[in-house]
Amino acid sequence: MKKVLIAEDSSVIQNLAKKILEFQNFEIHAVKNGQQVLDELAKAEFDIILLDINMPVMDGMDCARAVRALADKKKAAIPMIAITGNARNYSMDEFKAAGFNDFLAKPLNFDSLVSQVKALTE
Repeated sequence: MKKVLIAEDSSVIQNLAKKILEFQNFEIHAVKNGQQVLDELAKAEFDIILLDINMPVMDGMDCARAVRALADKKKAAIPMIAITGNARNYSMDEFKAAGFNDFLAKPLNFDSLVSQVKALTE
């Protein structure tokens, strides 16, 4: 079973994404900010990370850069998808520069969520 780490400070979006992906047979671990993502990564292996861009403590862009800078090369290469309510504030080039493989705009399109997660974890 593929393991997904979701960092999202909105529990509504977190719970919806969790339900949708669990229905698709993904194992979901959810946290509230980028620092917690790094803490989880230190303890466990994940197949993909979904990162909200606007979070307290450490935002998605800083977190993505920190993941890509990890000494553990396998963990540093984990696919990451940015989740943003302000897609217009960033270009795909900026997401790619931070280390993201793709992005999803809010409100989340759950078909896109499932297809992108599947594409990056197969």
